[in-house]
Amino acid sequence: MNLVSKPTPQTKSNTTIVSGLWDISRTGRNFEEHYVPRFKEFLQIEANMILFIPSYLEEIVWEYRDSSNTFVKIFELEDIKNLYLPHWDKTQEIRTSDKWLNITGEGGWLKSSPQATLEWYNPIVQSKMFMLHDASIWNPFNTDYFFWLDAGITSTVPTGHLVDDKCLDKIIPHSNPFLFISYPYESAGEIHGFDFQAMNQIAGSKVKYVCRGGLFGGHKDQIHDANSMYYTLLQNSLSQDYMGTEESIFTLMSYIEPHLYRRYMLDDNGLVVKFTENLIKDNITLEPLSTTSPIIPLRITDKDLSKYKTNLYILTFNFPEQLLHTIESMKKTPEWLETPHLVLLDNSTDEEAKSENEKIAAEYKFEYIHLGGNTGICGGRQYAAEHFDNSDADFMFFFEDDMTVNPPEYSGQFCRNGFRKYISNLYNIVHKIMLKENFDFLKLSYTEVYMDNNIQVSWYNVPQEVRTRDWPHYSKLPITGLDPNAPRTKFKNINVLDSVSYADGEIYYANWPMIASKAGNKKMFIDTKWAHPYEQTWMSHMYQETVKGNLNPAILLASPIWHDRIKYYKPEERREN
Repeated sequence: MNLVSKPTPQTKSNTTIVSGLWDISRTGRNFEEHYVPRFKEFLQIEANMILFIPSYLEEIVWEYRDSSNTFVKIFELEDIKNLYLPHWDKTQEIRTSDKWLNITGEGGWLKSSPQATLEWYNPIVQSKMFMLHDASIWNPFNTDYFFWLDAGITSTVPTGHLVDDKCLDKIIPHSNPFLFISYPYESAGEIHGFDFQAMNQIAGSKVKYVCRGGLFGGHKDQIHDANSMYYTLLQNSLSQDYMGTEESIFTLMSYIEPHLYRRYMLDDNGLVVKFTENLIKDNITLEPLSTTSPIIPLRITDKDLSKYKTNLYILTFNFPEQLLHTIESMKKTPEWLETPHLVLLDNSTDEEAKSENEKIAAEYKFEYIHLGGNTGICGGRQYAAEHFDNSDADFMFFFEDDMTVNPPEYSGQFCRNGFRKYISNLYNIVHKIMLKENFDFLKLSYTEVYMDNNIQVSWYNVPQEVRTRDWPHYSKLPITGLDPNAPRTKFKNINVLDSVSYADGEIYYANWPMIASKAGNKKMFIDTKWAHPYEQTWMSHMYQETVKGNLNPAILLASPIWHDRIKYYKPEERREN
């Protein structure tokens, strides 16, 4: 192997390798003789790389690589300290304390270990996750997967596995969406200096393995979640005077959320070479998921959503200009047009409009369905429900052609009820909420044109006997118009996911955009049908089903959807069904 050849840039690679290297004067390992040669071997891996290194190593990097697949972040030891600053003082306090140093006994290994004798050792190894997370945000090569790989990895893994056999090209299918490599471990009272009984208590069971710190990572969406969990566990454990290395925290993460962090088990010696050998042979078997893991995890990642299918329906009538206006607005939040299966339901009676709508559908990859005439708003809504019920999708959205998703320029703006008008990553977040809470439907906007969701609008539309039963002290409707004292919505719980709040309870149904599950759609529109449904009929029915406990609705405490009509049809053309 020619040690001065530069790796060929991989323009189509979906992986970025992240690493770093610093001279901390480790006893028994001369930096120039031990680490620099390993680093030169590492640099020949044919992959995109983001390297955190001090300035004195940069010249070596460009001897072996170029900027087409390499991003260098000059990072001195003081930069490590700044990155690790929230934990620095506590780490040094524990490192020099008699209690921690003696956890392995008077003559134990810990006192002479690098993590005890070197002030920089733990801050560096315990910052690997932070650097991986930063790299995934910068993402200069626009990849989906990021893996930390120690710069000295060729001390234990043959260079040929990484360079000639390109074993890391095969790692993505096993990240699932985040991968740790572990090895069996029998504790003698501590793990890397972390009190064993404390680890068991935090893990929720006896710890029988340790996750390696030399190779880990996964999908960029999961890295954000992993970094948050890592930071919390590191902070909490240090505050209680428990300290091991990054491997101790990784181990706890895998025990606490085994459904999020998959593992490959090495041999007792912990050598990563078993993993790289089996990558080459396509012989990787991950540890089975825990049988006690929840079917739907308490924390759902963006990557988890790839397992689910969603249909998005838009109902249009006679004005292709209105349809295009809505599509153009949604292009500013492109996931709404790129991620789901799109279905255009056309109620148009004008032949020219029908022809233009069909062209728009083809251009934007909608499944086009003409409903045979003007079936009305509710006729279109019912058709969407039945189409969804017969499809292989798990969720559905329903939009009329004048309902738009607020774009990023609405960031920092609020509706009349004081809720945000724009939410980043809204498409994924509402799916996560549905999966976490098992809602039947989730309305996407608290504020509507005429009504707000603090008012129980169903009060106007239920039969009188229901009104008398549920609101005995206020059961008389106004003679005309709206009642300013109409009953308020009864909310049960307010929760938060990804910084977005939502409430469940007696949420009224309306034709405004919502996300519905397959089971919810069936309860709402399939199990009971009306020949000529009205929005008020559905609102009454679904309120009664909610009160009985048969329907589980919710509402975002946000207003990211708005009514934006630019073309108006004649009043006599408006139909409910």
